Amino acid sequence: MNILILGSGGREHTFAWKIAQSTKVNKLFVAPGNAGTNAIATNVAISATDFEAVKKLVLDEGISMVIVGPEDPLVKGVHDFFLQDEELKEVPVIGPEKLGATLEGSKEFAKEFMDRHNIPTAAYKSFTKDTVEEGCEFLETLLPPYVLKADGLAAGKGVLIIENIDEAKEELRNMLVDAKFGDASTKVVIEEFLSGIELSVFVLTDGKNYKILPTAKDYKRIGEGDAGLNTGGMGAVSPVPFADDEFMKKIEDRIVKPTVDGLQKDNIPYKGFVFIGLIKVANDPYVIEYNVRMGDPETEVVFPRIKSDLVTLLEAVATQTLDEVAFEIDERAATTVMAVSGGYPEAYEKGKVITGEELITAEDVVVFHAGTTIKDGATVTSGGRVIAVTSYGKDFKEALKKSYQNIDKLNFDKMYYRKDIGFDL
Repeated sequence: MNILILGSGGREHTFAWKIAQSTKVNKLFVAPGNAGTNAIATNVAISATDFEAVKKLVLDEGISMVIVGPEDPLVKGVHDFFLQDEELKEVPVIGPEKLGATLEGSKEFAKEFMDRHNIPTAAYKSFTKDTVEEGCEFLETLLPPYVLKADGLAAGKGVLIIENIDEAKEELRNMLVDAKFGDASTKVVIEEFLSGIELSVFVLTDGKNYKILPTAKDYKRIGEGDAGLNTGGMGAVSPVPFADDEFMKKIEDRIVKPTVDGLQKDNIPYKGFVFIGLIKVANDPYVIEYNVRMGDPETEVVFPRIKSDLVTLLEAVATQTLDEVAFEIDERAATTVMAVSGGYPEAYEKGKVITGEELITAEDVVVFHAGTTIKDGATVTSGGRVIAVTSYGKDFKEALKKSYQNIDKLNFDKMYYRKDIGFDL
């Protein structure tokens, strides 16, 4: 079969790497892709949100499955676009329809869903610019730190955690009145701060049945010791050492099952991945947020640990027969470390030549491209997060040692990476 992956980051390169291993694949396309996907698939220079161009590609190339990497096309309704088009409606799309994608597209929608289905999460209220002063009063009822979340998509940057009450009120006004995050912050959710350690759980569902994928923990801050600005993710570890069988049972019983059941009860069709951002408070799991796709860089440690054929799993999602497919996980740990452009997550330069990838030859180490492209025959940087090095090991410490030994072989001007991934485990 011919398969199309939409997106251009490390997540999409990992999807392509895993799917290319399947005997079921004839031709693999990535739109728009990066320098890494270019080596194992055919890149097509169209935007993942240009649905008419995607349609033309699907029809021209006889594509029989579309896998959506990022959230933007999902929230904009790419799945609905396919279902409503006579020529496309039989082509399965992996990723929820627009209604299901609202779980990520609106923090308020997600909170109301959790409330309805008794899924443990932090107490919250939402506000608009008309109720900004009520929001300031609500902040007075909470203990610091204060958590402010832009309701809409803000590219992972719309969450503020603030210690000082006056500063929190000022930021609330910045978000609502001064549109700090544009349309994403026309509504802001204020919630109580939960203190604990975070992890991510990934679920693949056909809307009725589900498989729980390997757990992961990612590191969002630019600086070591989790200091500095938020990024799209500087590295990840899988499995999460503290997520033992007992804790995973709580997650499945209290969160995963009620989430999948809730989607059915609310008549929300859902075929794709659910990324559940969790926090362990004492010994109980609480949901911080839902995402409606795989995370990045978590995909770079989750997919390498899936032994089963990914295409077989995704076909079962399309036909709602996921309960009939075997699912195997590699016992080894996997870790990834992300090299980023100097200056990221603020201003950074692009077009820096990347060297040294050919020196990474170990079988248990894989390089995944994120913000890269090919220019004049050379691989160059084209984004803030540039390239990730994933390694296997008997435990996360052994895997990290390999990731660090190999990322040192890469080089580009002003390259930076965190040297303390997994420090809190």
